[in-house]
Amino acid sequence: MPARGKMGGVPAVRSVYVCQQCGAESPKWSGQCPSCEAWNTLVETVTIRQPASPAARARGRGAVAVGPGVISPISEVQSAETGRLPTGIGEVDRVLGGGFVPGSIVLFGGDPGIGKSTLLLQLAARLAAAGHPTLYVTGEESAAQVRGRAERVDGVVPNLGLVATNELETAVGAIGGAAPSLAVVDSVQTMTSAELAGPAGSVGQVREVATRLAELAKAGRTCVALVGHVTKEGTVAGPRTLEHLVDAVIYLEGERLGSTRLVRGAKNRFGSTDEVGVLEMRGDGLVEVPDASRFFLESEQPPVAGSAVTIAVEGTRPLAVEIQALVAPSGAGAPRRATTGIDVNRVLMLIAVLARHAGLNLTGHDVYVNVAGGLRIEEPSADLAVAAALASSLRERPIRSGTALAGELSLAGRIRPSPRIERRLAEARRLGFTHLVTGASSRHGGTGGDGALHVTDIRSALREVLAAD
Repeated sequence: MPARGKMGGVPAVRSVYVCQQCGAESPKWSGQCPSCEAWNTLVETVTIRQPASPAARARGRGAVAVGPGVISPISEVQSAETGRLPTGIGEVDRVLGGGFVPGSIVLFGGDPGIGKSTLLLQLAARLAAAGHPTLYVTGEESAAQVRGRAERVDGVVPNLGLVATNELETAVGAIGGAAPSLAVVDSVQTMTSAELAGPAGSVGQVREVATRLAELAKAGRTCVALVGHVTKEGTVAGPRTLEHLVDAVIYLEGERLGSTRLVRGAKNRFGSTDEVGVLEMRGDGLVEVPDASRFFLESEQPPVAGSAVTIAVEGTRPLAVEIQALVAPSGAGAPRRATTGIDVNRVLMLIAVLARHAGLNLTGHDVYVNVAGGLRIEEPSADLAVAAALASSLRERPIRSGTALAGELSLAGRIRPSPRIERRLAEARRLGFTHLVTGASSRHGGTGGDGALHVTDIRSALREVLAAD
């Protein structure tokens, strides 16, 4: 156990056990965190607290003089969102809400090797090329390694500075001295503060680094972008308080061996979290996809059994998504149910609805459902497409050519119409679909005035969309 400092001029050293999940501190180790009840997450952390000044000690413990706060009329306060900095990549701007906000701090997370460092280096280079000074602080790579990546992504431009350090005080001094428009810190888990004795990446260090950089960003007009690693659960590593210290949390998703990268916002104080950006990884870096719907569809291929297309709405943009299903006879034992890009519990519910209200018994079959292109669908309007793909695979009959589906399936087998149907219908027409099958409402029955094909239940929907034998 480290010795505790007792003299007034000696830093106080203490050892506590910090939960790696929630950041709660405990004086002794236990198998379960008393705060979040997570198991085996308490890690011993040594901290150093600087002694108080003689004047503070003279005032007594807890007696701190605080002056009156300055009150400003809200009508005279300038909005933080004025003067956004467009990144130069439209798909990233869509997720951020129009670009970086000066004085904000943004956390970028993603799996190792997904392209976080490449994307932020490109953003810094594009802002620098547009005349905005930027600074890239690297704690994981050397300056020569970053220069090599910059050459590949055409990022060797004026106004882009580079600092290789893992010391927080050095990084803060460089950012404060240069006062760039954008400062990238790669990554928050590699930075350490001399005021704490914990190792890099520990809860105390990560929280201290994020707090100091957030204070630095809000004190001026510099936007700070942090790179954060993720855990096996897919969340940013470190305490949950880390997400509360930043203004926005942006995730870069996708398969490492694939070329598609999705940009999503889990938190955004200056914009919506419903938007999604679509990028493609190439040899010269990440490039935005101009037409995301056509990018995910194999429009030139003839319809095959087990494939259905739904028109999803991500934020303000309709997006055509292909749902793939495979139903195969199961061997010995319980049948398998596996999904990619959609909640498995949702698929299990749809399997039960098909068995009860459409006469399709999948009890003795393995079921696999995949959302093509690495997308993840959460809105219930994809229910009808998933159910149709399952029925198509079981009966070995493809969906009728030129048909898209969008509707929520209830436990009673009825289909509810999708919201924003006009936007979905316009996207379906633009992509060449002749029919958009959705639920019926009190205003519609059959082919309504909006041009969509409205059906009431799953049995009638399958009669409409499955091709004849």
